[in-house]
Amino acid sequence: MTVDGGERTQWVYQGTGVPRPGSVEDLPVPPPWRQFDGGPLVEPPQEDAGEARRRLGSVPEQVPFGSDDEQIAVINAALYLRRPLLVTGRPGTGKSSLAYRIARELCLGRVLRWSITSRSTLKQGLYEYDAIGRVQAAAARQAVGLSQEVPSEPGVEDFLSLGPLGTALLPYEHPRVLLIDEMDKSDVDLPNDLLNVFEDGEFTIPELLRVRRTNSVVTVRTDDPYREAVVTNGVVRARAFPIVVITSNGERAFPAAFLRRCLRLRLQEPTTDELAAMVAAHFPGAMRSQLRNLINDFQNRSERERGLAADQLLNAVHLVTSGTWNAAHVDRDPAWQLLLDTLWQNLSD
Repeated sequence: MTVDGGERTQWVYQGTGVPRPGSVEDLPVPPPWRQFDGGPLVEPPQEDAGEARRRLGSVPEQVPFGSDDEQIAVINAALYLRRPLLVTGRPGTGKSSLAYRIARELCLGRVLRWSITSRSTLKQGLYEYDAIGRVQAAAARQAVGLSQEVPSEPGVEDFLSLGPLGTALLPYEHPRVLLIDEMDKSDVDLPNDLLNVFEDGEFTIPELLRVRRTNSVVTVRTDDPYREAVVTNGVVRARAFPIVVITSNGERAFPAAFLRRCLRLRLQEPTTDELAAMVAAHFPGAMRSQLRNLINDFQNRSERERGLAADQLLNAVHLVTSGTWNAAHVDRDPAWQLLLDTLWQNLSD
């Protein structure tokens, strides 16, 4: 971040949600300890427009969540320091959507997503190798090859594919955006297992390392649909460390060593104006005046019960805007009020 006359320059990420082609070029050089030298460069895919639209709606005039100065400052600090961003908050506050907003605004292409479960391991995030499938294929080829001289040993690359974390660590010119969703669901060891990868910006694939003398350059599948990348000598090494957004619902604490390597951001409950902006993004043709009462009712109930998520509001808005109910008369419809009790049921119950 440059300083001129005591005032900071414009942040790279401004929180508008509006694509700004070329803005990523303004990212300053990372600290020396966060610089990596992987290569050759890999071409990233374009944005998955359908997924971004499902997550964010149409390009909004105002970003639905996280546009206040404090949050923008923390997000930019994570970008400048090339450190993972640990985002906490109650379900429905827009934690996962943040990764898509960053990717959309900075035009960084498709978001890589790693959804965490209690069975998730570091290796699954980096790559997967189907050893059993390779043995079966080798046996099948050998049976055919006895008479037709077909090679009996299939290549290891046919049975290996990079996971979302492994794909994010490929040598791109600009950082990819990686969403590690719901880290608090993971096994207790996973946060510590990630530490070396986060520090080193690289990892080794033993299955490729073993064949490097005869096949040092291997093309493998990535987590991006229908895309491949070259791995040399069994090592995947980043050029630009990815923008890692890690979400947590706060259901468990993380080790101090893991927290030290992250910048932490807590998302607060969305305001009425932020909810209205979110509705406008997902329903750009809707009559805002007709939906204002619905948004206010949702906000009042959410403040009272402290257990509602923003997508519960979107469900109600869709029913109103789809013509199932007349938006002008829902306040006086007993059936609608009963349905709202179901749609807006407290998630903590």
